[in-house]
Parts: sequence; C-alpha cells; structure tokens
Amino acid sequence: MSEANNKVVRIGGASGFWGDSSVGAPQLVKSGQIDFLVFDYLAELTMSILAGARLKNPAMGYATDFVDVAMRSVLQDVLAQGIRVISNAGGVNPQGCADALRALAVELGVEVRIAVVTGDDVMPQLAELRTAEPPVKELQSGKPLPKKVLTANAYLGALPVKAALDAGAQIVITGRCVDSAVTLGALMHAFDWNATDYDRLSGGSLAGHILECGCQATGGLHTDWQDVPDWAHMGYPIVECTADGSFNVTKPRGTGGLIAPQCVAEQLLYEIHDPSAYLLPDVRCDWRDVRIEQTDPERVQVTGARGYAPTSTYKVSATYVDGFKTSAQLTIVGFDAVAKARRTGEAIFERVGELLAQRGLPPLTATQMEVLGAESSYGPHALPLLHQLREAVLRITACHPDKAALQLLAREVAPAGTSWAPGTTGSGGRSGVSPSIRQYAFLLDKTRLTPMVEYEGQTLTVAVAAPASSDGVPAPTIQAPEASIESTDWTEVLLVQLAWARSGDKGNTSNIGLIARRPEWLPWLRTQVTSERVAGYLAHLVEGPVSRYDLPGIHALNFVCEQALGGGGMASLRNDPLGKGMGQLLLSMPVRVPAHWF
Repeated sequence: MSEANNKVVRIGGASGFWGDSSVGAPQLVKSGQIDFLVFDYLAELTMSILAGARLKNPAMGYATDFVDVAMRSVLQDVLAQGIRVISNAGGVNPQGCADALRALAVELGVEVRIAVVTGDDVMPQLAELRTAEPPVKELQSGKPLPKKVLTANAYLGALPVKAALDAGAQIVITGRCVDSAVTLGALMHAFDWNATDYDRLSGGSLAGHILECGCQATGGLHTDWQDVPDWAHMGYPIVECTADGSFNVTKPRGTGGLIAPQCVAEQLLYEIHDPSAYLLPDVRCDWRDVRIEQTDPERVQVTGARGYAPTSTYKVSATYVDGFKTSAQLTIVGFDAVAKARRTGEAIFERVGELLAQRGLPPLTATQMEVLGAESSYGPHALPLLHQLREAVLRITACHPDKAALQLLAREVAPAGTSWAPGTTGSGGRSGVSPSIRQYAFLLDKTRLTPMVEYEGQTLTVAVAAPASSDGVPAPTIQAPEASIESTDWTEVLLVQLAWARSGDKGNTSNIGLIARRPEWLPWLRTQVTSERVAGYLAHLVEGPVSRYDLPGIHALNFVCEQALGGGGMASLRNDPLGKGMGQLLLSMPVRVPAHWF
C-alpha cells in the first residue's frame, strides 16, 4: 500500500453556528489531534443579521466571534502547530473578516497567509432574474421573487476552498457555501481528489456533515441524553479521514460526550431529505448504504458513501422583509395555571383586535398562543395530567405589516399582571418589535456565477466545470428489509423504546430520522411507522405530505414532513420554529410489538 493510501487527515469541527461555545477551538487545538480546524457560522437568519450590520458599518457583515473570540484564543497556536483553518465566517463581507483577522495578527505579532473566497453574492443579478425565462420560483411554495430582497447568496461548493489551500493559504475565509464544503475542500486539497471522484467527494461531504453541527455528533441532543457523560466538558468532533473517503469520528482525549454509532447516525440524518439524493454543489450524495461501526471506545468508523455527478444548479438562499413580528411571555402561578394562561392570551388578542379597529388599523395578520409546560406542541397527545399544572408560561406571538400595531400589542401584555389571573408574573418588560424576515430559496444555473479566491494580492478564478448532470437520474435500488414476524401475543410500547431520533429543518419542511435500537427491529419499524401514521400523529403540526426514505445501512428511516413548521425558521411564530422537538414528539407515538421483545 502506498504512502498516500496510508495517509490520515484529521479535521476538527469547532463551531456549529454563530453563538456556539467558545471552548471548541481551544479544546481542539490543545488536543494536538488535528491538521485542519473548520468553523460553520452561517444560517439564513444570520445572513440577514450580517447584511443589516454591514449597512450600518461597511466594515462589518461577518461573524465577529470568529476573529474576536475563536482566533484570538488560538491564532498563535495554530500557526505554531501548522494547523490550517477554514471558516465561512465571512458572511456578506468576507474581505472585512480577513482585514480584521490581519489586524489581530499584527496585534499578536504573527504573520499569516489569508485567502478569501467570493462569488456567492447573487444580489447584482436580481434585476435580470426578475424578467428571466423561465421565471424564478421559490423551491417549496412556487412564489415569484419578492420585491424587497435583503440578501441573496448561492451555496458554493468546495472547489474554491481547495484552490485557496493549493495556493498556500493558512487560513481560508468564505462567504456562503454549503456547511460541509469547509471540510470537503480540505480533503480535496490533502488527497488531491478531482471534481469527478464522486464516491470520495460523497464520503468527504459526509465527514463535513458530521462536523458541521459541533457536539451534535459527540452526544449532543442524543435521544438517550442520560447516557452522555460530562456535559460541561463536551468534546468537539474530530474526523480522521483516509484517501478512499472513509473516516473515523472521535473527539479530544479526556473530554466529555459520547462517541457511539447511534450519535453519529443521528447527525447523519440531521436535515437531509432523500438520502439517495442529498444534493450538494460538488456531488449528489447517496448515503443509504453507509455503515457506522464502533472500532474502539473513542472511535466509530464510517464507510460506504456513494456519489454521483452533481446537478447543474446552485441553491440560492435569499431573505426578505415581510412586515413585523413580536413575541412576549408571562408566567402564571397557582391553581389552574394552564386555564388561566389560555384565558389571558385570548383576552390580550381580543383587546388588541378591538384597539386596532378603533385606530383604523387592520387586524393582526397572524397569531400564535402556546402554554409552555402544558405540552402545547404535543397537541392532542399532551398528557391530560398537565392541565393541572400550578406553573405555566404563556407565550404569544403576532405579525402585522405596521410596526405601531405590534407596539400596541406589546403594551397590552404587562397589564395582565394587575387585571386578570391571580399569580401572573414574569413579564420581563415590554417586548420589542422586529422586522419579520423570511427565507426565499431558488435554483440558479452554475454558469451564472464565478467563484473567486483573493490571495496575496492576486485574484484566482475557480473553474466549475459543467458536470454530466445527474438531474433526474434515478439512484440504484437498495432493498430495505421486510418484516416476517408471526406472533399472537402483542404489547404496546412508545416508539422511543424501539428507536433513537433526530429532527431538523429546511425552510418549512421538517425531517425526522429514526434509527432502530436493534438492527433486527428495523423491518418491524417499517410496518408500524408508515408515512400515513406519522402524518396522522403529527397532523396538528404538519399540513403537507409526509414521505419516508430508507437507510438500511444504519438501520434507519427518514421522514420528510412538508409544511410542518408554521412557515419555517424565520417566518414561524412557533416556540420551536426549527423543528428541534419534532423527533421527540414522534418518539411518544405508541406502536404494537411482539410481547416477547420486552
């Protein structure tokens, strides 16, 4: 076996979002177990926040924590150890982020070679796109392009990151790219993979997908949370990758968390839809036959990713303003707290509706009332006993095109503390009113964008060849196991006794992944947990169709629930706009199993 085939590239994932803990980067660098350090900061709402920051100050528009917190704590050490850093912290101003990092390097007395990836900004093309044929349509709703767009950025791939590293950059800062591209770019550089090594690109993308949400791969959000030790010192994930695209998942020695197949499988299922066609700019991934195996107490091995030619388009995530939104909370203490909370919310909305009419303003365009603590999100499946709670939190949210209307609503929340239910407290002051930011996603032909790398005073154009597109090409069939259980003695258990789960969001769609706790239980899960049953059980939340996909390699099912999040993250009025609790809700569903199983 050649030296290249023996090579192992170690990458640590230090951030899952802008706001992740400051301990990740120092922990990974101090471990001595990494060659690359990658950061993921960007979400759709984050891009809008960054755009607003740049409007106020042209030097802003990037994730400042990357420079002020993360790199300040590790820059000298990563340079001393030869660790290379890749981050999408550039947001809508990657050059500004690089300038701030250069200033930090001067302050710390070190020299650093920084490359900047640009070319993701689609805003200059919007005027032309408004009259394009065929017309631009939103991916989920089919609506035309909004009139007032705040941001529009394409999800670039890994090729620009590879080009920057090939040129010699020690730190690469990107704007919008797919979350996994910061990892895949490092692997394409380290192993010299080309743009048509699709199986390897799929494996490298899966490695990036496992890293991109930080501790979610090392025990964070695990269904069996009680089995995860030492939360205060959770280990951030490390992938140890080989040239064939397979990899191990581990974490810094001596840290908390849990390295186990089910934890990695939960993260694999996070925010994917059809596992045979997980679409990325560089590759169409097929993860149905991926295998995850424990090799020692601190490592699991991931193999079996397959890949095919990517599509001819980039996904573009745009954001726009759609009126205003406000949200307020009150705590209700004492007997019948739930009933008192609901009556309080109803009274506030009734009063505000009348006040708006008196002022000649239209009614609230959307409202949401939830009683936290009483399992509002469970709908008809809430435990009846919780109606007797003696402490509950009322949460009300509303939208309106006029900011003044919601300021009026905000003023009418605190009076509940003296007007209505005994035990009303915890208003926390008058709630603020903010623009209601919505996401608008559409596809753009790759030929319309030119990714570029700015490095050492030069601008490098990155060629993205038009692939032999796999648009519409069916994935090969992978047979899922069928149940063949004969029993006359049955018992009913909750689904959580049969499966682990992880849920996530894409726009107004939620996906819920289920992993059988025992491989032999998967066929029975397929008979009991159908798309129809899931749609019925979650009907109080899911308005659209539910589709089911098989991942027999990890003994899993993935349910894609459309129109499930009240409009999606930024638009949703729900307390759980990102569907984080959807998996937990589904695990409460009763299922029938042979009695001898339990």
